[in-house]
Amino acid sequence: MPRYELALILKAMQRPETTAALRRTVESLMQRGAVVRDLENLGERLLPYTITKHNQKHSRGAYFLIDFYSATDVLSGLLDHLHRDVDVVRPTVLKKDDQVSGSNCCGDPTVI
Repeated sequence: MPRYELALILKAMQRPETTAALRRTVESLMQRGAVVRDLENLGERLLPYTITKHNQKHSRGAYFLIDFYSATDVLSGLLDHLHRDVDVVRPTVLKKDDQVSGSNCCGDPTVI
């Protein structure tokens, strides 16, 4: 299974509501067979511009990164589910590359 990262912006809410929205998102991933590796809270901050979603204007949002493994055919259904969630302002799934090897791309740096 390939490795993905879900960059998630939730609308500004109190802590219990934010926790419930995150729980729904992670449970949705796991129901679709994904293996969640990590969840990182990047904090609440101003959005770069006002985003209108579900007939609401959002100027602040809570940013999260979710690192997971999943089959490729799951992503379209997951994004469809997240776009319909009223607490999600912006979901973005990115494919994470494998770790880049430590070798120098230009050859041996001691040879001139």
